[in-house]
Amino acid sequence: MSDGGPLFWAVIATPFVLGLSAGAWLWRALRRRHVMIWLPEWLRQPAPPAVTGPVHVLFAFCDHFEPGWGRPGADEELRRVMRWSAHWPAIAQQYRDADGRTPRHTFFYPEDEYRAELLDPLVALCRQGLGEIEVHLHHDQDTAAGLSARLRSFVQTLHHRHDVLSRDPSGGGPAFAFIHGNWALDNAHGDGTHCGVQDELRLLASLGCYADFTLPSAPSSTQTRKINSLYRASSHPGQYKCHDTGIDLTVGDRAPGDLLIMQGPLALDWRNRKAGLLPRIENADVRAGQLPTAQRIDLWLRQHIHVRGRPEWVFIKVHSHGAKPANATVLLGPPMHQLHQALQAICNDGQHRVLHYVTAREMVNIALAAEAGCSGNPNEFRDFHFPPPPCAGGPRSGENHAH
Repeated sequence: MSDGGPLFWAVIATPFVLGLSAGAWLWRALRRRHVMIWLPEWLRQPAPPAVTGPVHVLFAFCDHFEPGWGRPGADEELRRVMRWSAHWPAIAQQYRDADGRTPRHTFFYPEDEYRAELLDPLVALCRQGLGEIEVHLHHDQDTAAGLSARLRSFVQTLHHRHDVLSRDPSGGGPAFAFIHGNWALDNAHGDGTHCGVQDELRLLASLGCYADFTLPSAPSSTQTRKINSLYRASSHPGQYKCHDTGIDLTVGDRAPGDLLIMQGPLALDWRNRKAGLLPRIENADVRAGQLPTAQRIDLWLRQHIHVRGRPEWVFIKVHSHGAKPANATVLLGPPMHQLHQALQAICNDGQHRVLHYVTAREMVNIALAAEAGCSGNPNEFRDFHFPPPPCAGGPRSGENHAH
């Protein structure tokens, strides 16, 4: 029998060559998107634990709210804010969670874009019970002293001029949640780009930060290995991106660490593929080009982010850059209605799942309550440790608070 000629062997080898080429292409594509940072952790995720009774879904929308995006000028910045002032109340008032509360939008406002006339309309929304305001910051090649000075000043302005921050009953000073601009928490790039402060976790905590809401940051290289978790991370002298690892919050056992990290869901979406082959990254970003759908909500739920030992309380934190005009069209238009209609249908049947709209602060309080051993209806623990800001009816300076 003939061994065949060149054509025979070319036919035999072609499938193997194509397979290797496809594998190499997939590998390069994943590396370009920095998926290999977190893919091993995602593949190791255990199956969600069994839950007896209804699952309580805590849903928070955390907005990297940047009216100065693209440097449009003062008039356009104000128009972007007033667009939210005009349209968000009418949308929010159409929906209620299991506790009868409207959706809460947490505006993480950037220090580097502060003007009082831009923040005041957002404060008015907070006074209507439609959201809260927290701290956002962009910085680059910074120092600990420079960061401390900027944040101290901004926090005092938010606290005294606008009444928008909570207070820490343990120390009495203003307390805040934080999102790092450009995703580079704790100098995550390592070279000072978009940060520069390697002890940032500890410094933030010393300034009154009770939790960071930056993550997930995929497909950025700043994404951590640890994903789909609520955990405390610790600074280590001379090291950067120390929140790459940490200790999970666990019922009845306070996790050590400098700063609480509240992550949103991160996954590969095999039902939504690029070119029909490469799975897209589901990073909980709701924006133009990534519209909210029932399929995405299902994927968020399946990451089952929770405090260990309290699997019946599931935390879903999504984010956007809501002042950007294209994204505002999504968040203040039909797609936002579709999001809340799908949340009601999927997460609020009252039997299998119960929906609770929460702010970033309330989400932290409920996580802390779970860690402390609380159970039952998480609605009871929205103000567990950190009280509402004065603009939302919370205690003002000098008033006592006890949970």
